[in-house]
Amino acid sequence: MKALRWHGARDLRLEEVPDPPEPGPHEAVVDVSWCGVCGTDLHEFLEGPHMIRTGAHPLTGAAPPLALGHELSGTVAALGAEVPGIKIGDRVTADPVWSCGVCYWCVRGEYHVCPRSGSVGLASPGAFADRVTVPLAGLTPLPDNVSDESAAVAEPLAVGLHAVTRGGVRPGDNVLVVGGGPIGFAVVLAARLAGAAGLYVSEPLKERRERLLELGVTEAFDPRETDVRREVFVRTGRIGPDVVIDATGVPALAAQAVATVRRGGRVVLAGVGHGKVEFDMGQLVFYERTVLGTLGYHHDIPRVIDLMSTGRLDAAPLITGRLPLSEGVAVFADLAADRARHLKVLLTPKGL
Repeated sequence: MKALRWHGARDLRLEEVPDPPEPGPHEAVVDVSWCGVCGTDLHEFLEGPHMIRTGAHPLTGAAPPLALGHELSGTVAALGAEVPGIKIGDRVTADPVWSCGVCYWCVRGEYHVCPRSGSVGLASPGAFADRVTVPLAGLTPLPDNVSDESAAVAEPLAVGLHAVTRGGVRPGDNVLVVGGGPIGFAVVLAARLAGAAGLYVSEPLKERRERLLELGVTEAFDPRETDVRREVFVRTGRIGPDVVIDATGVPALAAQAVATVRRGGRVVLAGVGHGKVEFDMGQLVFYERTVLGTLGYHHDIPRVIDLMSTGRLDAAPLITGRLPLSEGVAVFADLAADRARHLKVLLTPKGL
C-alpha cells in the first residue's frame, strides 16, 4: 500500500509499504477515507522530531520512518476483538491515542495523560496511507448523516471542545481565543455551543480573521495593530474576559493571557508549546486567576460526532482543502510556505 512517511525534518516521502498486520486484541485496522493535516504533523515536517521518537516508542515499539496522520475517517477492515455496535465494513472515526490501560491514570479513565501514551501517526504508523492500525477502544461509528469528510475533522474539533470544557465556559461568558488557526477555530465553535455571549479572537492573519467574522465571532483583532487586552477589557464593561484560551503554544502569549483574564477568571493553555512561560505570581494569587493545561481530548470525539449528527455542529467551515494522498509531499511544502490560505486540508488515498 502507499503511505506518506516521515523520515526526518523536511524529509517526507510517498512510499510503498506492507499492509498493516492482523490486529492484536486491542487494535483495529481501518481503510482510510480521509485524513486531515494537523499542525503537529506540519511541525514534525518542518523541524521535527518533537513528538516522534528517534527510537522505538516504549508502548508501540514503532520507530521512524513512519506515516504521519491521526485525524481520520474510514471503514473497518479488521477487528482484533468484538466491539458492540461495530462490525467489518462500518464507517468510523477513531480516537488515535494509544495508552497502556493499567497505570494509575488509565485505571481512572484518564487515558489521554497516560505516561506511556502516544498517538497514531506519531507513535505508530499513521493514516496518511491506504490502511491504518488504530486503538480498538477509540472507534466511533458514524451516523448516516455525518460524512466521511466531516468525521475526519472530529479530532481537532474534539481538541476545541475539550479546551472549552476544561475552561468551564458557561452561557453568558465572555471568551477571548488567542490564535485563529484550526484549533482556535475549533475552540470558537465549541465556545459558541457552550453559550458564550462575547467571542473575541486575537489573530494576525487577515484571511483567518475574515473567516472567523463570517462565523459570527463578536470581534477579531490583529494583535500587531491593536492592544487586544485593552480592547477586550473595554468591551466587557471594564471587567475582562471570563475565560482566555490560548491556541498558539507561544510562551509570551500564554503569559499575556494570564494578565488579560478577569479577576477570578480562567486561562486555558491549549496550544502545544515548547519553552518556558514567565509571569508575575501576584497576577494569579492576588486576583485568584486559574491557569489550566489541556491535552487533546478525553472521550470527546464521540461527543463531537453526536453534535454533528444532531445538526448543532457544522464542520464544513473548517475544511478548506481536499486533495489526493499522491500530492501529499507537495501539500506539506505548500502549507509550510503559506499557512494562511488553509485551515484544514484533507488528504484521501481513494483518489478524487
